Amino acid sequence: MLTLDQIRAFVAVAEELHFGRAADRLRMTQPPLSRHIQKLERAVGVTLLERDNRRVVLTDAGRGFLEDARRMLSLVDTAGDRARRIASGAAGTVRLGFTAVSAISMLGTLLRRLAEQLPDIDVILHERVTAGQVDGLLRGELDLGLARPPFDIATLDSRVVFREPLCAVVPAGHRLAGLGRPLAPDDFDGLAVISYNPVQSRYFHELTVRFLTNAHARIEQQVHQILTAVLLVAAGRGVALAPASARSLGVDGIAFCDLVRGGGDPLDAGAATGEPVELHVIWDRNSTNPALGRVLDLLPDLEA
Repeated sequence: MLTLDQIRAFVAVAEELHFGRAADRLRMTQPPLSRHIQKLERAVGVTLLERDNRRVVLTDAGRGFLEDARRMLSLVDTAGDRARRIASGAAGTVRLGFTAVSAISMLGTLLRRLAEQLPDIDVILHERVTAGQVDGLLRGELDLGLARPPFDIATLDSRVVFREPLCAVVPAGHRLAGLGRPLAPDDFDGLAVISYNPVQSRYFHELTVRFLTNAHARIEQQVHQILTAVLLVAAGRGVALAPASARSLGVDGIAFCDLVRGGGDPLDAGAATGEPVELHVIWDRNSTNPALGRVLDLLPDLEA
């Protein structure tokens, strides 16, 4: 069996090509140094060094082994430092869940910041709807999520990292696009509306229903994803409400219109206005991943 002492002894002799100088370098005498080389050659099963009273020469096998020996010693020397960096959270892996629209509004900024400030943390991305992210956190498959509220799981923590207005998505040339003002709920009277699944996309379903409470709109379709709703609008199947970041999707044949109060609850004068759409970061408060805290420190806290 190879030992680190044997490998260090071999590297010293191979680089010095002299047992006396190698012994001095290792702060040992020549007899134990010679025994390390002999045991190493027996373990490897080949002659690594040709030596006589006048010179020491590496064999072909010895030259090849020297390359591997240097890599082994380098790995040993850096392993402790890497372990300490992982323990402190400066290195490691974070498994990050995200939704498609959160990728537009937040993911790119976060990944760039991580690459600049925590380059030794590997980020493994998982695209999942909010319910899938919650499930992944509870199962230990994810460390962090960018998701939409509500989160009623006792072991999860969350905080707001991004806010934006809600807006209307209408077909290009639609009469609503030509009004030149923020749209009110009664502007949607009689219109076909593409809404969201009340279970899989509960958050945007509730935002849509709340804004259109007193409108006499017709819910023609319920979808799971913002992009699907936008594409159906482009196909002329109705109008939809979506976060302002959906403007970055670049879908042709549609127009975006501002909503009164930024799409906030039109019946609650005391409710927050302007940016009712929230994106939260969620994580398991019992996580033992040291890198998680470092990543959380790079995310904004709009509730602070």
